[in-house]
Amino acid sequence: MRAFVIGNAAIDETISVDGLPEPGVSILGRIASRDLGGKGTNQAVVMARGGLATTLVSATGGDFRSATIREQLAEEPVDARLVCLGGVSTDFSMVLTTPDGENSIVTTTEAAEALPLEAALDVLGEAAPGDFLVMQGNLGAKTTEALLRTGRERGMVVAFNPSPLRPYFECLWPFIDIAFLNESESLNLTGRTGRDAAEALHAKGIRQAVLTSGTDGAILSTAGGAVIDVPAVKTKAIDTTGAGDTFMGAALASAALRGGALDERAISHAAAASALTVARRGTRRAFPSRDELAEIFAG
Repeated sequence: MRAFVIGNAAIDETISVDGLPEPGVSILGRIASRDLGGKGTNQAVVMARGGLATTLVSATGGDFRSATIREQLAEEPVDARLVCLGGVSTDFSMVLTTPDGENSIVTTTEAAEALPLEAALDVLGEAAPGDFLVMQGNLGAKTTEALLRTGRERGMVVAFNPSPLRPYFECLWPFIDIAFLNESESLNLTGRTGRDAAEALHAKGIRQAVLTSGTDGAILSTAGGAVIDVPAVKTKAIDTTGAGDTFMGAALASAALRGGALDERAISHAAAASALTVARRGTRRAFPSRDELAEIFAG
């Protein structure tokens, strides 16, 4: 089984601040880290470190950030298919993080939205029925819908993280098997949270919904089946950047490597993996290593 992640690649610039700024107020901060990021890339790196064969399709510009992305991806067990686009700036994220681990993130999507549909479809031609197609909200509306539709037509298991939030998501649900949402995303897209949000997603055609609630844990809901509560793993949060991507990547990898659908064990593994990420600063450097994920998956 393989995972095909089509999403963004970016450089995360993290600045430590005492508190998040209010409108019109200038604050002081210091550079905490500069790291490989982007939701698509984050999820691909975690899945690949977990031992799942993972292909990443993404677009970059031809600037210095693109070179950094390529250098850092070369260190990961990811089959990276990066499309270099002229006249486009490589995407980056500005992350403001506070001492208690909370953050605010501003992300550019110029390169991601310019990803040529044909390039992504060419790579999906290598996919087999049952492989994962993993996507997020960084691509353009037409490209996202076309790829999700293709994944469904090819018999792939389509997993979607609706972030960043976009107005076109409502038309995508019929093509999605598994949805991963945090509380804010649940509230924005369904007007509900928790089990009520899961019911709303099932009504839209989602087979499995994973709803995360930070320190309150997560639930896994299957259409026509049980709702499973999984507690969070206690840890001291230092930086929550990439925690949700770690959770999704680890859950999918755990399930795929055991040849089945998402289950309680996969969500428990995801909780343990994300606890490691939030206890460290940075993005890629904070993700669990291959050895750490192997130990988690053995449990």
